[in-house]
Amino acid sequence: MVYAPATRAIYDADSHIMELPDFLKKYADPDVRDQIPEVSYSASLVTDEEVAVIMDQGGQHSAAHVAEQIALGDTLIAKSKEIQALGAFNRDDRSKAMDLLGFTKQLVFSTHSVVLPFHPSSKTDPRLRYAATRAHNRHMADFCADDARLMGVGIVPLDTPELAIKELDFAIENGLEAIWVPHRAPIGFAPGHVDLEPFWAKLAEAGIPFVLHVGGSPLQALKSWSVNGRAAVRDWMGGGENVRTKDAALLHQPVEAFLSMMLIDGLFERHPGLRGAAVELGAGWVPELLRRLDWVTSVYSRVDESVRFKRKPSEQLTEQMGFTPFPVEDVSVLIAQSSPDLYLFSSDYPHVEGGRDPIGKFESYLDGADEEVKSRFYTENFLRIWPEARAHA
Repeated sequence: MVYAPATRAIYDADSHIMELPDFLKKYADPDVRDQIPEVSYSASLVTDEEVAVIMDQGGQHSAAHVAEQIALGDTLIAKSKEIQALGAFNRDDRSKAMDLLGFTKQLVFSTHSVVLPFHPSSKTDPRLRYAATRAHNRHMADFCADDARLMGVGIVPLDTPELAIKELDFAIENGLEAIWVPHRAPIGFAPGHVDLEPFWAKLAEAGIPFVLHVGGSPLQALKSWSVNGRAAVRDWMGGGENVRTKDAALLHQPVEAFLSMMLIDGLFERHPGLRGAAVELGAGWVPELLRRLDWVTSVYSRVDESVRFKRKPSEQLTEQMGFTPFPVEDVSVLIAQSSPDLYLFSSDYPHVEGGRDPIGKFESYLDGADEEVKSRFYTENFLRIWPEARAHA
């Protein structure tokens, strides 16, 4: 009983680890281990009590719980969620989950452990941030090491270019297959700054895509937008500290700005081998982004020589980027407005946001689409960004 149909190779562009509290500490260098904070589940769907039970069991689910999860068979994705999911934090259990999910390959992101590396306060020591980055990348590489279906996603903050390049070298050497960078402006400069040129060049040369993912920029909109003299609203899951209505309405703006700045600074033009994906950030904004960048560069190239590109921005992004629609977004409409080459399937396992039946949801949108369009969405667009995934499938 496998969830994904055997008739199609399905590549999953988004899944997660649900980190235990010692996720970073366990893999940190000894000289900084005491300074690395534990991973926190505050403001999440996971309770402290759930985490405490797991830690009291030696950082494992009980054998009975694992057996119950395996017995779910092809309903695993519908019923196995968050930290109680099969393989949420144990790599051997994750392989069992992949047997039941049936995906050919799956990108594996962390969930809560990027706070220190990606979102520093003004008092955060850069050395400590990059030490936490190193711990994260060691752990991700280890988690995915024994199952070729699991494609580990490393992280690299861009705020200190020389440290970013050093960490990129480590991530590549340790077999991580994508590099997640924050989609906010690095502290004090643009992502296309000349000091970061070696970073992007090295990614292109190594054939390692960069990824942008929800959590790479603050989830909450500018606080002033919510100061309306009325009662505070709840987030979509019923709490008050995650993504609320106004946050969701603006969630695409930081990633749209980040990609626009990358493109306008010529990174995709100079590095045609540079590939990337925007994951769990929706895709409804993508067709308009392509149109806007085309007309902006066309108009301003009259006075701005830096945007006199050989390829239109829409061509650059279509050839070098992929985007994952939310399950609530009709991918057939997005394809009609842009290109079938742009969009990637994702499950978000084991997060609840991915829904109970992501394949079924996307199939409802693609009903009537020809086989080539479906093949691109589930398979070929992923392999355009990660061509090595085909060789090792």
